[in-house]
Amino acid sequence: MMNSSIFSNMTTSDLKIVFNKIKNFLGDRFTTSVPIRENHGKDESYHEGFIPDAVAFVINTEEVSKILSICYQHSIPVVPFGAGTSLEGHIAAIKGGISIDLSNLNEIIQVNVEDLDCRVMAGVTRNQLNNYLRDQGLFFPIDPGANATLGGMVATRASGTTAVKYGTMKDNVLSLKVVLADGRVIETSKRARKSSAGYDLTRLFVGSEGTLGIITEVTIKLFGIPETKSVASCVFPNIEKAINSVIEVIQIGVPIARIEFADEVQIEAINKFEKSSHEVLPTLWMEFHGSENSVREQSEIVQRITEQYNGSSFKWTSKIEEYNKLWKARHNAAYAAAALRPGCGIWATDVCVPISRLADCILETKKQIQSSSIPAPIVGHVGDGNFHVCFVVNPKNSAEINEVKKMNEDLVFRAIEMDGTCTGEHGIGYGKVDYLVKEHGENTVDVMKSIKFSLDPRNIMNPGKVFRD
Repeated sequence: MMNSSIFSNMTTSDLKIVFNKIKNFLGDRFTTSVPIRENHGKDESYHEGFIPDAVAFVINTEEVSKILSICYQHSIPVVPFGAGTSLEGHIAAIKGGISIDLSNLNEIIQVNVEDLDCRVMAGVTRNQLNNYLRDQGLFFPIDPGANATLGGMVATRASGTTAVKYGTMKDNVLSLKVVLADGRVIETSKRARKSSAGYDLTRLFVGSEGTLGIITEVTIKLFGIPETKSVASCVFPNIEKAINSVIEVIQIGVPIARIEFADEVQIEAINKFEKSSHEVLPTLWMEFHGSENSVREQSEIVQRITEQYNGSSFKWTSKIEEYNKLWKARHNAAYAAAALRPGCGIWATDVCVPISRLADCILETKKQIQSSSIPAPIVGHVGDGNFHVCFVVNPKNSAEINEVKKMNEDLVFRAIEMDGTCTGEHGIGYGKVDYLVKEHGENTVDVMKSIKFSLDPRNIMNPGKVFRD
């Protein structure tokens, strides 16, 4: 992990002034402890970490505002930190500066049962929220896998396994409280489900990755807990038939809640990791929500469709233990992949293409992977065309890193040529800055930069992310 401090250009007295100003109101919640700084400079990806010069643990919006005001005055970078579960180097302090830890902003402020929405602080995690809501018959459906903070999920425009039915974060955020680079605090909207009043600032900050401001409060949509949930699994002789069955399920309008794909390499990895005995074939995992009758009807329709594509071993159940077992296997996919090569890390890709091109994209990618000795299981949220290749790579082997870098780049270019994107849900961070122009074009990226520097002219907000400096 590297330490790339911006303070090398500051005098010792300047540094003391900045730190003392912040320490005056944070006290022991402002630290330069090396272990704490190291923990705040590296996310869960293979990307190299960069250590901040200090970490500030805040407890309210006012403290965030004070810190940003001081940092703006002295042109010191700040990096927001939630749970550290990002996957494209979002929390790396590339320019040093101060990591602002929002995990103590964990209050559930207001739940509006009648309106199906709630207001929470940015440090509230999705599991914390759903545990709180359970007794009220409500839940928040967006599931990126990790127990991420709601603020972090907004900042990266997260989605996950349930996006096919419930959409992504951009579809479920009603309003935000944001602290701008100079310390000003704004609220982007009210709680109304729609508005035509001015620019849509809410959507501007969704997916901004901490480069435009720091999100401190989030107002989101909620949903009623379904009367019945059922899960199903099905195996196929090949990937093409599996994906084509998904396309038909989506086209005829089955309101499926989740439809996940795993290739045979991923299934074998899960079997080894969990000591299970799943058939080692391309597999679909599915979930249905609704009344008991509607769930049964959905399952029967999907079974008939999968049979047309030679799907077999179709199993569905509403038993909670079977439900938990199936989704535990899916959520353990990354850990199972990593276990294929102990001591190695995962380089997780994140492309998304129009669903009609999904089989082509996966098959071309599989063909390239098969020419390599590096294990690379594939899983995907195939209901919306998003899939992940999990390259299990030795980070100390430069030849392997270069090989995976080439395969990842080929995959990104392949997706973009199919009218897709380099990132369906992980974001740009600093890991994918080189692909932004490829995907959007220079003029579009220049517009993004103009927005960035209009709101952050001194470039203190998470510098080096989304765009290169």
